[in-house]
Amino acid sequence: MQITNTLSGHKEPFEPAALPVRMYVCGLTPKNEPHLGHARLFIANDVIRRYLEYRGYPVKYVQNFTDIDDKTIAAANREHISAAEVARRYMDGYFRDMDALAVRRADEFTYVTEYMPQIIDFVAQLIAKGHAYTLPAANGADSDVYFAANTFPDYGKLSKRGEDAMQAGARIEPDERKHDPRDFALWKAAKPDEPWWESPWGKGRPGWHIECSTMAMATLGEQIDIHGGGMDLIFPHHENEIAQSEALTGVAPFARYWVHTGLLQYGDEKMAHSGKFVPIRDVLPTVPAPALRLYLLAQSYRTQFTYKEDQVAATVTRWRRWVEARQAAERALAGVDTAMPEAGSDAYADVRDEFITAMDDDFNTSRATAAIDDLVRRLNELAAKREAMPAGALRDGLALLDELTGVLGVALDPALDVRRQVNEADRAAIEALVAERFAARQAKNWAEADRLRKELDERYGVVVKDAAQGSTWELK
Repeated sequence: MQITNTLSGHKEPFEPAALPVRMYVCGLTPKNEPHLGHARLFIANDVIRRYLEYRGYPVKYVQNFTDIDDKTIAAANREHISAAEVARRYMDGYFRDMDALAVRRADEFTYVTEYMPQIIDFVAQLIAKGHAYTLPAANGADSDVYFAANTFPDYGKLSKRGEDAMQAGARIEPDERKHDPRDFALWKAAKPDEPWWESPWGKGRPGWHIECSTMAMATLGEQIDIHGGGMDLIFPHHENEIAQSEALTGVAPFARYWVHTGLLQYGDEKMAHSGKFVPIRDVLPTVPAPALRLYLLAQSYRTQFTYKEDQVAATVTRWRRWVEARQAAERALAGVDTAMPEAGSDAYADVRDEFITAMDDDFNTSRATAAIDDLVRRLNELAAKREAMPAGALRDGLALLDELTGVLGVALDPALDVRRQVNEADRAAIEALVAERFAARQAKNWAEADRLRKELDERYGVVVKDAAQGSTWELK
């Protein structure tokens, strides 16, 4: 198995330090409704976790919530509630939406507000080791604490930025008091009317970067195997995590594999709460959740792409094709002699091998879903053979379809489709008309075939798709 490691800049064989695989993913800052960019990130990491387990690796998966932050405080002011209430509201939204999208819950969720003693201890140790310094705050009573970037010679090794570029990038935390423009806040003195915690430096709260280092180490140890997050976190967040973590422990690398997910664009900019975004909850009433999941994982996780509604619609059709192939296989097997021998796994060895080869190559879900498309085509061909249908092969193919879509977390349950459902009586009538129409086409009775197509459309809202092996149908 090969994983692209941002630290080295190329694919590397996956070799965890020990088992279980220790995986940490930078989670949500709960300040607004979760959007499709969040869904893309967490679905991608969910698939990585699922595939590692499929390949036999036990995984301990930890994900954080930054439940106190400048942005949560701004949201609290905007909504006239406390920062804690804002965090609870949008963390609830996260669980609602991710559960709908079949994102498995982390083995452990960490919350910044529950790790204050550990964060304060981490900062104190950095000061004691000469990697951090204090500065009097503007209020005169408390102090800010900064990491001294020049004490960590490898600073910049993740983002590959030179010192000038990092100084320019560091201006997101401008402060003329800093010893070096690259230095970043570990602890921030309290401002009026903001939440604060007592510390050796007075009242304050942590800087952004120290939080993830502390929580990752507290739950997974001084070195983790996989650290996930969006590509927008490479600098400064993950660069700073490396600096403060390795400066404290002397253990390098802090994370053996840095795995970064490409950003979802909306128009010509990154989908983000600070700009344009599409809330997940606004899409799910009209798009089946498994189809939305398939849309967001159908391109390799490192790919940056633009959200487009017509492509979502095409993916809904693709998902329905998978669902209908599964249903057709089940119907074809109904009433077949259950004692009929299986075809054996070799009948689909090429499909499973292609899926595994794709996923072993840096979790290439684009190629993996294409392998499932091939399996669906073959299932449809087998189901259409009717009397000559090889039940054992169809049964094996159906089992493999469930296996592979399970790895990707894409449920093929028609009950999850948001369009209208077909009752059993109507389904039987539709199937009979489709079979009658196929017979008319074989007899070259084109007028009757056209009449039956029109009847299917007008009575049931059904679109018929013809192939040499038989006809399939779907609802409009």
